[in-house]
Amino acid sequence: MKKILLISICLLAFACTGKQDNASGEHADDHSNHTQENEVATPGKQVKSPHTEVMAMLGGNHIHIDYSSPRVRGRQIFGGLVAFGEVWSTGAHKATAISFTQDMVIENKEVKAGKYALFTIPGEKEWVVILNKIWDQHLADKYDPKEDILRLNVAPKVEESSVEELTFKVIPKDDNSGVIRFQWDKTSIEFNIRNK
Repeated sequence: MKKILLISICLLAFACTGKQDNASGEHADDHSNHTQENEVATPGKQVKSPHTEVMAMLGGNHIHIDYSSPRVRGRQIFGGLVAFGEVWSTGAHKATAISFTQDMVIENKEVKAGKYALFTIPGEKEWVVILNKIWDQHLADKYDPKEDILRLNVAPKVEESSVEELTFKVIPKDDNSGVIRFQWDKTSIEFNIRNK
């Protein structure tokens, strides 16, 4: 009887181990088609595109930009890793999110207080900056231009020095106005903001 019980326990343990291995294999297969996955920091492993936030106050208006910041790592960025003429999440993993606690004017266009996805369409001579109502999106997989609330055309600048980390900055000019600046590698764009 004891032998039968011991054999049953061994078989059960072996069966459970096999299921766990199979589940791990299925999980890995499920994500094999994704080009960029959320990265989890583990001991000894550096996250390639860490979650980053930048915040600033313009008067009583709290501006918050939430994004994942990839690194150049020796790659050609614009016209290479990031294609010209295609909608881009302007970061890694998820669409970059931007929020304002008060109504804003962005380059003479009014934007209601709220949270939005910030997409861009990079180009060699012109970029399109987009605010979209659906702020919680994986990359630009389900981007819908019908949900856009703002589109701006801005000229990119070529900088002398390269910035390794994709970076957003909110630069106040005074209590009521400022600039949002984006830079990665040797390319930067910026646009003016002010409280309504």
